[in-house]
Amino acid sequence: MLRQVKPKNARAKRAMDKREPLVNENPKTTLFVAGQRTSQILKLCTADLRMLKKPFVESFMKKNDIHPFEDASSLEFFSLKNDTSLLILSLHSKKRPHCLTLVRTHAHKILDMLELYINPSTFRTLQQFKNKKPAVGLKPLITFHGTPFEDPNQTKWTLAKSLLLDLFRGQEAGEVDVEGLQYMISISAAEQVDEEKAPELRIRFYLIKTLKSGHKLPRVEVEEMGPRIDATLGREQFPDPDMMKEALKKPKGAEPKTKKNIDMDVMGDKMGKIHLPRQNFGELQSRKMKGLKRGRTPEADVEMDDADVVVDEETVPKKTRV
Repeated sequence: MLRQVKPKNARAKRAMDKREPLVNENPKTTLFVAGQRTSQILKLCTADLRMLKKPFVESFMKKNDIHPFEDASSLEFFSLKNDTSLLILSLHSKKRPHCLTLVRTHAHKILDMLELYINPSTFRTLQQFKNKKPAVGLKPLITFHGTPFEDPNQTKWTLAKSLLLDLFRGQEAGEVDVEGLQYMISISAAEQVDEEKAPELRIRFYLIKTLKSGHKLPRVEVEEMGPRIDATLGREQFPDPDMMKEALKKPKGAEPKTKKNIDMDVMGDKMGKIHLPRQNFGELQSRKMKGLKRGRTPEADVEMDDADVVVDEETVPKKTRV
């Protein structure tokens, strides 16, 4: 059986309550961890990624002897203590040069991992592009180009797409102002050809500029702002099916409650169905009038009409009689 940890004081209880699952989870924070040995390329790359990920970033500058595919307990411990669901481990070796390991957790347990080997010859930093940079905390546009990302089966490329979306998506928002869309992330890959080297994963960051076009809609242009990252895919660890099913489960209060028999038509008007019980028109309340009394009969109406005529004859003045 699992050991139940009881808080010793109110402060520990608040910390444990903060880590419990929520209906609306907080934005995913990324923890950058340095391995036992790193390279200058990895330092520059992680520095640029931290700049783009702010303010949802935590970083460890001290070197750690961690090999996640052999023993990931240290990463799980870091994830628990810092309340981070995404981790990036930078490790450089002769066998795996300039390696970035993307790690995703569920309930602070390793869910899936993927290695990216950065190409040092084509890498460019954020500062090498002399132009304006986006403000902190803005949501980017993310585009994927290439048939490897559309594979219906689970592959390295589909795993890379899922991890990169979680990494760059930022804070969830129901509405986004058009003025806040200041940069775009383009992720592309060429199609795999048999008996040839595996294609590279190309990650580009572009500024979005709106210029006057003489029409109602502006002219949109993009300009590369950096960093420029080309990488090949290395080892991977796919998520366990049962664990993935648990991670994708939605809590009961996450989705809004829908009202029955109410919908919207094409014009945006609210339409609804009303179910009424069977009505008894004999008990229907109506306006009270003397002519609608139930005691009246046609014979009584005729006698009453004759009486009215007699009364009229008696009341006629004598000088007008024939």
